[in-house]
Amino acid sequence: MKSNLAKWISTIKISWVKYTAYKLNFFLTIIGPALVFFFVKYNLWSSIYKSKDGLVIQGYDFEQMIQYHLWAFIIALVASGFASWNLSDDIRLGRISSYLVYPFNFWEFHTASWIGFQCLQILISSLVLGLAIAFNIIALPSPQILLTGLVFTTFVSLFWFSLQYFSGLLSFWLEETWILRVILTIIATFLSGAIIPLDLFPSWLVTILNFTP
Repeated sequence: MKSNLAKWISTIKISWVKYTAYKLNFFLTIIGPALVFFFVKYNLWSSIYKSKDGLVIQGYDFEQMIQYHLWAFIIALVASGFASWNLSDDIRLGRISSYLVYPFNFWEFHTASWIGFQCLQILISSLVLGLAIAFNIIALPSPQILLTGLVFTTFVSLFWFSLQYFSGLLSFWLEETWILRVILTIIATFLSGAIIPLDLFPSWLVTILNFTP
C-alpha cells in the first residue's frame, strides 16, 4: 500500500514538472485559448448590449453577463482543462506496450497525471479569481459556496477525464478517434452553458439538459 502510494505521488510530481517545464508553451496551450475565448465573448456581448441602452437579456444586464462568463472561464479551467489526447495515439501507434515495463497500471498512470494537472489548474484558477476580486470584477461568495463549487467542479473534471479516457480506448477498434473527441468537446461545451447561459436556451431544451451531465 505504501509503495503504491509512492508511485502515485511520484507520477503526480512528474506530471506537474512535465506541464510546467516549458512555461510559454504551457501558457499558450492551456491559458492562452481560454483567455482569447473569454475576450472574444467580452467583445461579443459588449457589442450586443451597446446596441440598446439599459438592455437586459433574460434577467442579465451587461455586468451580470460578464460576471457569468468570467465564472464560466474560471470553472472551465478546473472542470475541463485536462485532455489526454495522447491516449489514442499510444494505443493506435503501439506505444501502449511501453507501459508494460512501468511499475504502474495504465489507468493509474493517466489518472495520476490528471491529478497533477488538476492541482496545477486549481492553483491557476485561484490566481485568476484573486485578480478578478482585486479589480472588483466579481464578488467573492461565501466560503461554504466556494468550497461546494470547488468540490462539484472537481467531480465534473473527473467525469470529463473519464469520458475522454474511455473514448480514447475506442482506438483499440477504430483507426482514429480524434474527430469523435472533438465533436464531444464542442457539444459538451455548448450545451453546458459555457458559451451561452442556459437561461437563454428554450425551456424544453433546458428541461432535457437538466437530466444530463
